[in-house]
Parts: sequence; structure tokens; C-alpha cells
Amino acid sequence: MYTDSHFHVDHFELKGIVRETVAAAAEAGVTRLMAIGGSDEANQRALNTAKAFPDTVRATAGYDRDLAPGWDQDLANLTPFLNRPEVVAVGESGLDYFHKDIDPAAQRLLFDAMLDLSTTHAKPMIIHSREADADTLAMLKPFADRWPDPSRPCGVLHCFTGSLDFAKALLDLNLMISFSGILTFKNAADLREVAAVVPDDRLLIETDSPYLAPVPHRGQRNQPAWVVHVAECLAEIRGTRPEEIGKLTTENARTFFQWG
Repeated sequence: MYTDSHFHVDHFELKGIVRETVAAAAEAGVTRLMAIGGSDEANQRALNTAKAFPDTVRATAGYDRDLAPGWDQDLANLTPFLNRPEVVAVGESGLDYFHKDIDPAAQRLLFDAMLDLSTTHAKPMIIHSREADADTLAMLKPFADRWPDPSRPCGVLHCFTGSLDFAKALLDLNLMISFSGILTFKNAADLREVAAVVPDDRLLIETDSPYLAPVPHRGQRNQPAWVVHVAECLAEIRGTRPEEIGKLTTENARTFFQWG
């Protein structure tokens, strides 16, 4: 019924609770999970989880912005991952200017390499952007133009927290927009206004777990089962039922990730 389109398996694997986490998600009606990569180690953990739960989990692989300092521009380790059928997208990767310790130019160099991999492998991009709207859009425009599969969006801006104007620009570039537990926070009224108007066929939901636990679980370790609370909030915003949001976003994930 529900799909968590973005969770980080690393924490759960290190705690030895992946199986329990997947089972708890299934009990809550969350039957599809996207395990997110971002480093050689995270990519391997995501792939391992997808192989262990072939009916439930798919994976992504890429290099995230925190690897930009000192990156030697070698992408050889990513090719075996991106050739795997379980790996259905590139990322996450992107730009984050909130954290001042990572050089923006280095981030852009790495992100551009990930965008090239996305087009080469025809696997959509999982995009992170924080306080970097203008540069993110500037880099996504040529990427969207060269995306080889016009039948589906070229990427998703995950854990969206931006403005309505930013959302509209992303939609014009044929991107999906994914909302996380931040949508449920008391101080997220502006974000809920954006969530009210994103077209049905461009919506995804996620937990970004183990981070950003939604109300009523704020302050706890997040988990995929709690994506249901994101769906409940989104349903209230859009005047529908959580089950309809679950059905809609699961179908969107199926098409976007080519998840049979």
C-alpha cells in the first residue's frame, strides 16, 4: 500500500536490525522500500539489502556531496553497482551549502559526474539540495535536456523543503518531488502549501530514516514504517485519504524506478 522512496539502511545494518525493520514496515503496510547509497560502503549495504529482500527493496548507488573533498574523480567502483538490476537510480548526490565545510565547487564537480552517470545508465537521479537552489537548477537544466528516457521523470528532489517557485522550476524540468516527515512539523506551514499543489503524478513520500522522524515520533530514530504518517499528513493537506496517497505514490514509484 505504501512505498518509502528513501531510507538509509546503514544505521539499521550496523545495529543488526534490518530484518526487523523491514518486517515492521510490512506490518504497517509499507511494502516497498528504496535503500539509498552515497559511498562505496553505503552502496554495498543498499545492494545487499535489495538482494536479501527482492520483493520489497530496491537500491541506489552513487557518491554523495560529503565525498567531494579530495575526490579523485575515479568512478570505476560505481559501474558494477549501476549494472545491477537491483540498483534502479543514481545517488543520492547534490549540493548542500548549509554546511560550510564542503567547498561548493568540489560539490558541483562531483554532482555533475553523478548526473552524467544517470544519463549514461538511464537511471534517474536522487537529488539533495539545501540552500543551493540556483546552482541546483543551473546544473539540472542541461541534465534534463539530455535525459534519454522522456517517458518518465529524470530525477527526484528528495526531502523537499524549498519554496513554491523552486518546486515549480523542478516540475518544469520533469522532476519528481518527495516529501518527508518534515511535512508534519509544526513550523512547516509553507512546505504544506507547496505539498498541496504538486501534481499527483509527481509526488513521492519518504522517511529519510533514520533521520527526521515525523510527528508523533519526533526525537526518535526514524524507520520506514513511519512513512505512513507522511501519507496521513499529505492526505489531510490534499483532501483525500491516506490509502489514496499510498496507492498514488506507490504507482509513481513503480513508474519512476521501473519497479515491476
